[in-house]
Formats: sequence, structure tokens, C-alpha cells
Amino acid sequence: MEKKAKIIATLGPAIYSETRLKQLVSLGVDAFRVNFSHNTNGIQKIVSRIRKIEKSTRKKLSLIADLQGVKLRVGKIKNDNQKIKFNQKFIFDNNKLLGDNTRINFPYPKILKKLKKGNKILIDDGKFTFVVISKKGLAVKTICKSQNCYIKNNKSVHIPNFDIAFNKLTLKDKKDINTAKKLGCNWIALSYLQNEKLILEARKLIRKDMGIISKIENKHALKNIIKIIKATDSIMIARGDLAIDIGHSEVPKVQLSLIKKCSQFSKSVIVATQMLESMIENNTATRAEINDIATAIFQGADTVMLSAEAAIGKFPTQAVSTMTQTILSTEKYKRKHIEDFKNSIISNKDPVKSILLSVKDIAYNPDVKAIIVFSNSGKSAKLVSAMRPAAKIVTISPNINVSRQVSLLWGVQSINSRDANGWKDMMSISKEIIKKFKFIKKNDYVVITAGLPFGKAGMTNMVRLFKVGT
Repeated sequence: MEKKAKIIATLGPAIYSETRLKQLVSLGVDAFRVNFSHNTNGIQKIVSRIRKIEKSTRKKLSLIADLQGVKLRVGKIKNDNQKIKFNQKFIFDNNKLLGDNTRINFPYPKILKKLKKGNKILIDDGKFTFVVISKKGLAVKTICKSQNCYIKNNKSVHIPNFDIAFNKLTLKDKKDINTAKKLGCNWIALSYLQNEKLILEARKLIRKDMGIISKIENKHALKNIIKIIKATDSIMIARGDLAIDIGHSEVPKVQLSLIKKCSQFSKSVIVATQMLESMIENNTATRAEINDIATAIFQGADTVMLSAEAAIGKFPTQAVSTMTQTILSTEKYKRKHIEDFKNSIISNKDPVKSILLSVKDIAYNPDVKAIIVFSNSGKSAKLVSAMRPAAKIVTISPNINVSRQVSLLWGVQSINSRDANGWKDMMSISKEIIKKFKFIKKNDYVVITAGLPFGKAGMTNMVRLFKVGT
């Protein structure tokens, strides 16, 4: 039994070897994430290994370029590790000198100017808290309010309830987009966006066959969520930074709300952050972590993601295996109770979406074994995936990058094939593909969708119900 939901594994030293990468793909990984917040030297070799594995396994693999965005970070500190005592005074300043156990560089003068007494400064993804007690020029004096506080080089900074407008791509992000294009990445993930402006800017810089993932990490993005969903191709619920910004207890309901909204607008959604955090150090997951994965799948997430568990964890293969088994178990239950999980999709008078929605009820018929989607741009594949049909989804695209991109979507098996040059050719290609699938037998039905005229993207306007063997 194949899982429908997909798995992203973050690239890192723990899985760089060809053997390990191949193991992860065989265990259920569908996409790899390149984190541009970290050193990407030598990443081309890793990508080459992934493409080699893709060829040998005949499984299309998505590559995601996760841009750093405007994440605030402290500078460097002596020995890359300084302990700050509870209730100790500590300074954040604009001095570029190496930090120590009394001060550290915070290279954002505009923010230093705006900070006021009582503001909290959270370090290292919210692990450690400092409270501003006074300031002098660009030196802000704080008091450490955390036990066992250790500051390391370049750790993240978050300032709750502190409004800073970020509406343009950074110079680093623009450079990294060019690198991502050279690497052949299929998705760009935008960090810390507050509205749709970054999406529109990025769209002009990427290839047409690349998708955009918008990471939801702050309350500003939540306020503008409908515009963001409409402008993007996919949403990532980045629960770590989101929890810091809106409060941990608010994240579960926001997760459910975002998944529902993405479903209505036929946009895919990724749930990320600490899904199997304990497996960085342990070879088994906690029951709470298993439940977390299952909840995301029950709610309708397309994809779940492993971060440090894969990149630097001690047990990356066990983590992927755990995630796959949890997905399979949850999806088995969903299939038995299908009426409870059918999606509600808004067509918004979109004729193409309306045509594809007509496939939905047909595809729940047990005699319909597959939906074959001819999709030049990937749009039709995304719409069919969003319907969550019971039948298997097979997408066909002449563009290898589109095939790789849509392989990240729920339930999609992606095939790179020549484009049909006419009606008869479309049926010929479909029959060739049907022969390869052992689960499709004579007298079974297959739904075929395509656009006429052939070769024109975004023009799906044909649905055919085909009986195998006739």
C-alpha cells in the first residue's frame, strides 16, 4: 500500500551519502529541502546524487530551496558558546567585535534604536529570554531571564510584539534564487513574509516551472492569509517561529484553520517543525510525536517535513520509517471513513476548476482505479490532488521540472513523458501507462483529463471515462 501524503527531508551531514539518500527515498521520502540559512558549499554534489537516485528508482523527487529571508540573528561569540547566568546583565550592541559573556553584536541599528524598556529579546528559536532594562545609543542593556542559557554564533533573534516591515527580498535571497535555479530546484520557500508582496517579487525571478511555498511564521501573515494563499502555490506551517510570535497554545487551531483554507482554494499545505524532534537523539518517537503526525494527516495536510531529525539527527532512517508508518496507518483509517474526510473546494466560477471538480464524484466509484492527468504547467495536477480522490492520481508532463514539482503533492505519482499531439496519441500514451500498473485490470475504469488544444498550459477542458480493455 502506497502512502498518499508526502515527506520532505532536510539535507544535512547525516544524510549526504548516496547510500543514506537512497535509503530515505526507499523508506518514503519524496522531496529534499536545501536550507539556505546554512552553508550550502558542495550542495551541487548532493543534488547530483539525488538526481542519480531519481533515475535509478524512477521516482520523481522534488528539490526545495528554503530561503533565509529576514530572520534576525546575533553575531559571533568567543568559542561559539558562552554561558549567560540567570539575572545577569547582558548587552546587545552594534559593535562588530567578537562577543563574550557580557555582550554580543546585534547588526540591526534601526531595531536597536526602536527597542524600549520592557521589550523581550528571545534567542535561539525562543529558548532564552532577555528583557530590556535600559539603553545608551546603539547599546541595549538587558537582563537574562533564563536558566542554563548558552549563546552561540549567529543564533536567531525574535522580538515579540515588535513591528518591523519586511516587504522586499534580501540581497542574499536574490542570490540564492539564482543558485536554486542553477541547482534545478523545483520549489522556492519564502521565509518571514508578511503579505503577498514577496511572492509577487519572487515570481518574477524564478522559472515558470518552479513553484512557490509561503512559510507562515508570524501574525502579519495570518492577517493577510487569503491574499497569500491566492498568490502562492503552497503553504508551509512553520510552527516554530509561528509559536514564538503568536503563542504555543494558539498554534493547533491555526494549523487546522490554515489546512482548511488551503483545501478550499486548492493549494497544498506542508506541516513542519519538531514533528519527530526527540529522534534527533533517540531511535524511537514519543507517542505525542506520532499523534502530531497523525493529526496533520487527519486534518488534510499534503506533506509533513523532517528538519534536524534528517539533517543532523542520529537516526534519520528510523525517523523517515516512523513517519511513513504513521501516515499509512492514518490513511488506512481515512479510507474506511471516507465520507468524514471529503474536501470542500471553492471553484470561484473558474471553469477549469469546475470541470476538474466533476471528476471528484466519479473518482470515488470503487471501479475507477486511476485518474490520468495530462498537465503541462502542473495546475491541473494541483487541482486534482486537492480533491483528495479515492483513485490513484497519475500525472503526465513533458516538462521534467513540472513532473518533479508536482511529485510533492498529495497522492500524485508523477511521470515525465512526451506531450500528446492529438486525441489518438493521448489515448495511446494513456494505454501505455495503464499497462505498467498491475493494480489496473481489464474492465476497470480510468478517468483521463487533458486540455485541448494539446500543448497549451492551463487549458484543461476534457474529461473521459475509459474502460480498460475496450
